[in-house]
Amino acid sequence: MLKKIRIITCLLLIITGVSQAQISELARLEYVGLPERAENTGTSFNRFRGAANYPIKLKEDTYFVIGADYSYIDFNVDQDLVGFNSDRLDRFQLLDINLGYTTKINKDWRIAVQIQPGFSTNATVKELSLRDNGLISGGLFFLNDKKKEKIPHQLILGISVSGTGGFPVLPFISYYRKFHPKWSYKVGVPKMNIQYHISTKNRLKFVVRLDGFRTNLQRDVFVEGESGPQKVDFLRQRLVLGGLRYEYKFTKNLEYYMNVSYVIDNSLEFRDRSRNTLLELPEDNIFYLKTGIRFKL
Repeated sequence: MLKKIRIITCLLLIITGVSQAQISELARLEYVGLPERAENTGTSFNRFRGAANYPIKLKEDTYFVIGADYSYIDFNVDQDLVGFNSDRLDRFQLLDINLGYTTKINKDWRIAVQIQPGFSTNATVKELSLRDNGLISGGLFFLNDKKKEKIPHQLILGISVSGTGGFPVLPFISYYRKFHPKWSYKVGVPKMNIQYHISTKNRLKFVVRLDGFRTNLQRDVFVEGESGPQKVDFLRQRLVLGGLRYEYKFTKNLEYYMNVSYVIDNSLEFRDRSRNTLLELPEDNIFYLKTGIRFKL
């Protein structure tokens, strides 16, 4: 039973890898920091995140998963860069409700469908409007899991759409292979890594991955354009990261992790409702930190 749920949870939560969550987890508490360079002005943020998921067995090899992923982002931007009161951008809230379904389609392959209604906004609770701030994410995935073979490997193919992530539409491709008792690798999109198994409790990875977030702007924000002030409807931050990840297992299911990454590319765009870019800020952040604790199967 635990083996089956492990496969299902991994597949159904894989979509959240595009919105920067981890896979095969039932609960997680996390902090993410993008500090500003001391000698320059620009943007930075602190992100506090919590997630929980619960798989429900419908019948043999068929499961439904329900869960939620909530983030609070303390965002900072130099007012001289945007030309308006940046206090309107100081905090954002993101919420995704996770609804997933998976079943086997033959001996080797499993299919999963996921829908994530939610919202992403700088509005307060009183100002919140689901009509203006509601977003839909989702995905379709196929899994071939051979991790119990003599040479463990796994292939996942799919496509994901993320309303709250930094990259709205991405193919999902993940090939995992363990080629040595202490070494394994994963290649694909949106994440790849090479992993060294230090011991049964300690692992070290070199990771390259995509990250970021997208949020609606409920409070009126205007930037100067060629024809005068133009209303900003949402901002999107996209990150390409490369760095080290350390994982420590307290128990078989409880794990601590920390990522220290170099920012390879960073883009922050203010856009209107038609997705036209009204303002793009110069970004020169160097380091990115993510740390947290998770419970997984």
